[in-house]
Amino acid sequence: MDLLSRLLALLPVNGRVDVRCHFGAPWVIDYPASPMSEIPYHVLLSGEATVEDGTGAPQRLAAGDIVLFPGGDPHRLHDGSGKRARPVVVHRIGELLVNESQGKGERADVLCGCFLLPGMPDRLLRDYLPQRLVVRSLPAPASSAAGAGDAPTLASTRLTRLIQLMREEALDGAPASAALINHLSGALFALTLRFASEAPEPPRGLLALAQRSRLQPALAAMFDAPGKPWTLPALAELCHMSRATFVRHFDDALGRSANDVLTEIRMTLAARKLAQSDEPVAAIGEAVGYQSEAAFQRTFKRHTGVSPARWRAGQVKQALGE
Repeated sequence: MDLLSRLLALLPVNGRVDVRCHFGAPWVIDYPASPMSEIPYHVLLSGEATVEDGTGAPQRLAAGDIVLFPGGDPHRLHDGSGKRARPVVVHRIGELLVNESQGKGERADVLCGCFLLPGMPDRLLRDYLPQRLVVRSLPAPASSAAGAGDAPTLASTRLTRLIQLMREEALDGAPASAALINHLSGALFALTLRFASEAPEPPRGLLALAQRSRLQPALAAMFDAPGKPWTLPALAELCHMSRATFVRHFDDALGRSANDVLTEIRMTLAARKLAQSDEPVAAIGEAVGYQSEAAFQRTFKRHTGVSPARWRAGQVKQALGE
């Protein structure tokens, strides 16, 4: 399997649509900070928008663009006019909540939702993706200075079709539309990451790492056999590189070491085993590469804030709805 397939197999992500916004300018969407288990996203179905948060300059969005916030930071989408937003009327189309305003300016149609992370450490996603990720599913117009004449790729075509299907379901309001949109938004996450990773200049982090074919043997080994006593020289040898060259390639793409990634994989797998089995803590620690239970306990607590036993107890309570 490729890197993204391995990541999504380890951390299966589902989706949820919260609201469809159908606004006439001037309009504003203020989104608060999200819980740690959620990654908010917005799909601009039609119109234009400006997105702002605390991580960089405002960005202009066009129809077909997707923006997600892996860090869950508070953010704002608006029409860019700076004028006071028109009042919003809330109603439902089928099971889908709809916010609508009657501004006389250009209209924008936005699906707002979140990607739901499984109940396990999420640093593999949050710490290795940019705080704000914008993916443009449609090629730039021929008159655009940047990317003039870009042709749609297979990935972008699929992404466009998926967004169109979500839009049709949101507009239709037929039975089970909301449930179907939620399922489609889970697929949207995987396709968005794939499309972003295939960009000419993917963001630094996991998406850039996915393009480094020379590093894939080491990444595959870490995901497939995390319990082995991997060392940097051993991982470098799998990639037919010297240790120094391997470290340089890894740091250039990710900004972190291979050991950091290996530890995150081990902790994520251990958390899943703790939640889904009754194996002893020591046995789980050994399965993910720790011969010493004390070392496993220290590392797990450093990454999750709680001991393995408390993590397991918390997952059991969550499953029981307590």
